[in-house]
Amino acid sequence: MFHLPSNRPALMGILNVTPDSFSDGGLFLNASDAVARARAMMEEGADLIDVGGESTRPGAEAVELEEEWRRIGGVLGRLAQLGIPVSVDTRKPEIAKRALEAGASVINDVGGFRDPKMLEVACSSRCSVCVMHMQGEPATMQLEPKYADVVAEVLGFLEAQAAELVRCGKAREQVWIDPGIGFGKKLEHNRSLLQALPRFAQTGYPVLLGVSRKSFVGTVLGSATDPLQVSERLEGTLAVQAWAQLSGVRILRVHDVRPAKRVLNMISWLSGAR
Repeated sequence: MFHLPSNRPALMGILNVTPDSFSDGGLFLNASDAVARARAMMEEGADLIDVGGESTRPGAEAVELEEEWRRIGGVLGRLAQLGIPVSVDTRKPEIAKRALEAGASVINDVGGFRDPKMLEVACSSRCSVCVMHMQGEPATMQLEPKYADVVAEVLGFLEAQAAELVRCGKAREQVWIDPGIGFGKKLEHNRSLLQALPRFAQTGYPVLLGVSRKSFVGTVLGSATDPLQVSERLEGTLAVQAWAQLSGVRILRVHDVRPAKRVLNMISWLSGAR
């Protein structure tokens, strides 16, 4: 079972074992390279590693179950042997089940546990879970997302799904909620959700936020027609992560662990929490 730090946000290091993720696709397809990257992120200050074998970037196509497991199964096992806390980033109940058996302690489901079988897997284990909001599916989610009230709709969905997990025996501390920045959201939707982060924190469920290197950062700091490249989005990412920490977010999902940890520690020092 993974326990969140009580005095600061946890840092979740991103490890995509995929050929097509938007930022690091193809870099860690070899299991040894993936394990080395996970170890490096832990040394830089990560608290756990989020391992995914299926890209969920806008426009991404689904991956067959056995191919997803082929990519991550060996990596998960080796990380567990090293004692590294692991989250599995998957929408498939069978992958989640296998990952827990291999030593994962968190299920991170971008599908938001809408699949009853995923709920069943989560409720049969002592693992923590992350419920994320996504409008639509990765392949089509950014085509034309629409909301009457994005904050109310996303918050309502997350609270309803979290309540289902609590009803099946999860403690509130084990049920993390993620507004799903960039998952079926336009630029103005993302800003509204980020401005409303204190409302999400007030639910009593730990809030996870993943904004690392995302396209909205490139658009805001560049333009819609000429966004900053992925490699230029570090400062913008760190600014949003700092905003999130000050808004009560408990878990930050990051690519760039060392600079994220430094910003986190500085804010913790200023707030007297360190």
